[in-house]
Amino acid sequence: MQMGHGHWGLLVLALSLSGCVALQPTQTEALQTRVPEPEMQTPLPEALAIADLELMAAPGEVCSPDVHLHLSEGIEWNLWDRVRGGFSLPFEANSRIDVERQWYTKNQAYLDRVAERAEPYLHFIVSELELRNMPAELALLPIVESAFQPFAYSAGRAAGIWQFIPSTGRIFDLDQNWWYDGRRDIVASTNAALDYLEKLTGYFDGDWMLALAAYNSGSGTVRKAIRKNRARNKATDFWSLDLPKETRTYVPRLLALRDLVADPEAYGMVLQPITDQRYFRMVDLDSQIDLAMAAELAELPIEEIYRLNPGFNRWATAPEGPHRLVLPLEAADRFEDELANVPQEERVTWKRHRVKSGETLGQIARNNRTTVAVLQRVNSLRGHIIRAGHHLLIPVASRASASYTLSADQRLKSIQSTPRGSNKVVHTVAAGDTLWDISRSYQVSVSALARWNGMAPRDPLKPGQKLVIWQQSGLQKTAQSTPNHEGRIQRVNYTVRRGDSLARIAQRFRVSVSKLQQWNGIKKGAYLQPGQRLTLFVDVTRQSGSA
Repeated sequence: MQMGHGHWGLLVLALSLSGCVALQPTQTEALQTRVPEPEMQTPLPEALAIADLELMAAPGEVCSPDVHLHLSEGIEWNLWDRVRGGFSLPFEANSRIDVERQWYTKNQAYLDRVAERAEPYLHFIVSELELRNMPAELALLPIVESAFQPFAYSAGRAAGIWQFIPSTGRIFDLDQNWWYDGRRDIVASTNAALDYLEKLTGYFDGDWMLALAAYNSGSGTVRKAIRKNRARNKATDFWSLDLPKETRTYVPRLLALRDLVADPEAYGMVLQPITDQRYFRMVDLDSQIDLAMAAELAELPIEEIYRLNPGFNRWATAPEGPHRLVLPLEAADRFEDELANVPQEERVTWKRHRVKSGETLGQIARNNRTTVAVLQRVNSLRGHIIRAGHHLLIPVASRASASYTLSADQRLKSIQSTPRGSNKVVHTVAAGDTLWDISRSYQVSVSALARWNGMAPRDPLKPGQKLVIWQQSGLQKTAQSTPNHEGRIQRVNYTVRRGDSLARIAQRFRVSVSKLQQWNGIKKGAYLQPGQRLTLFVDVTRQSGSA
């Protein structure tokens, strides 16, 4: 929504009366700035989407929580206006920005979807940026990172709307365990992302363009590019650096979004309005709670509980915390009133389990969708020793698994159930299996195998884990996908000996040289080294008489 001059004057007056400092001239200029019309028509690969905004007070000043709401009868303040007022990155004419911007201008429906996903989170992000006096453009960064999808998980093992990889998440105190992943927690990950961005801009002497590049590719990559340019007496600004291809489009993509938000009418776009109003607040729990019970107490669909609390992986909040829930404002008070009548010991369902002969803590934990650590803590066990006939107290879900629609287990089930081909095969992971080995055995790509199972290619596998493989009809089925193979195709680990060659090894195991190269990623013309380990998939019925 673009504001007329009359409404703008009303806002300045209202902000002044409410105790906020009026907007500075630079902010009104930013509001009125129009970036050059795009010249290029090159489409860009689908990446992300749009966020929401609102007019802000002068830098460093904070208004009372709802000062922007309904200051004049008949006016509903739009969060996009507030974001525009906080833009501070330079407006630039650059072909890389043009390319990214043109993709968005051709995909209005995509921006609409992203704005809808952003609505519950954006006001919080904008408010946090204002408190830190950081550029409002950063509120659009989750569009570039994840399209504001809280359960986004990338091939690089990055999770959440801010796409933290595991190691960086741990550096910024984002816990990651079976019960909870702080990288997806909206509040925790937003604070961590802004901490990280502040740290990066400090590394690069306040240059936000370099800080954003480092957020994408790492500060070491950016510093290396700067050193390289300095050694050649070249400029060291973002546009002049030799950075990875993804990073070279990453920053322009954010600036393209900023241009569209700054003046959507100039590009024939419409931003779906988002009310400038706080959407949620955090409620302290002091204990674990079943999320189905939380939904009932708050009178909300359980899907809404998960979308506002995507950090929780299972059917309940984490036993070791965080003991809090994010809830819509209108539901938070109701939830607190109802929760006060539920004792802590009744917030999860408990089962008394009699240990059977041969059972282990690990087996009992898996069968009851919990962890060994929880069983040890609840039952005051110092080790793993349990005795047949003894009883264990186990926290269990109060509803069937399918009721927890957005838990990690149900999200995985949904992904694995989505048809991707004509034939569905379920592979049980054995000790020593890798995604690469399994993909070669079934003649599918590692990336497809990972995608079908909600994984990243570098995610570790666990014995007993079930993987879904989709194959097209008419393709030759391999080892595990052949119903009557009964061990016919076997994986063989072979150590190269002195004098071995690809041809000699291929002949010995009756496989082709090309397959041997494909299975082991060996380039044509490469030499083998004694002691090198190779993986082969051999037909044991063809090995009789082989050397």
